[in-house]
Amino acid sequence: MPCLPAGRWKIPRACTSARKPPSTFIVTRLVVILFIDVSYFMITIKTKEDIAILREGGRRHAEILRELAKMVKPGVRSSELEDAARKMITEGGDEPALLNYMPYGAKRPYPAALCVSVNDEIVHGIPNETDKILKEGDIVGLDLGLTHRGLITDATLTVAVGNVSSEVQELLEVTKKALAAGVKAAKGGKRIGDIGNAIARVAASKGYGVVEELAGHGVGYDVHEEPYVLNFGTAGSGPILKPGMVLAIEPMFNLGSKKIKLDKDGYTYRTADGSYSAHFEHTVVITKGGAEILTI
Repeated sequence: MPCLPAGRWKIPRACTSARKPPSTFIVTRLVVILFIDVSYFMITIKTKEDIAILREGGRRHAEILRELAKMVKPGVRSSELEDAARKMITEGGDEPALLNYMPYGAKRPYPAALCVSVNDEIVHGIPNETDKILKEGDIVGLDLGLTHRGLITDATLTVAVGNVSSEVQELLEVTKKALAAGVKAAKGGKRIGDIGNAIARVAASKGYGVVEELAGHGVGYDVHEEPYVLNFGTAGSGPILKPGMVLAIEPMFNLGSKKIKLDKDGYTYRTADGSYSAHFEHTVVITKGGAEILTI
């Protein structure tokens, strides 16, 4: 579940990029500098014991997402996916991390265990208030948070509903490729900006709109932790990636414009131009070498 480095929930981390941030989250240079310095010391390092728990939780998490993906077909309702997610989580002895989660600045808790985002819905689509019936040619993002023994993992798949156009299929494949590029860039001793830079390079090769107001984040002890992991950035900038840091890396690419809008439900973000959007996410732990994917 992406966090908002701009807008409703929290103020931005410009630390991942020397590039001028979007106008939606411009702040004074002094405030940015002070905020970056303070936030850097708020990044948590997980213990070996924590990582073992997160690894097991991530394994369970990935299996649930695979089962939900198998359910996706024309005629399926979003509420059915929500019900199945809750059942699988509780049967495994775990808890849904997103259900009743209250992000900073939100007017109400998130009302579901799963985010189900269809077509132009980028993220945070609510599955159990207005039922969505999937149809041939749709794409659907399945974003799940899971709490296993008190520690949280976060992961997302975007799945085609039946047959989709070649243009939409390529969007899914390229966004998934961008996630792999971001994970590959997440090496101990590198910096947060290296992740965003790697992701943005993949989008640029196809001219996709990179969502800038939503971001990846630290995770583990809470759903959203420091640092923000933007999907753009300058290589070599931002906090140093240290072994034991646990991050949710999650590229979000639009077929059209990068601009977004918020629905009246207070959670669902859509593309401003109605174009399709894809979203893939893994929880990873930074090691001395490359990152280890936990949600696999």
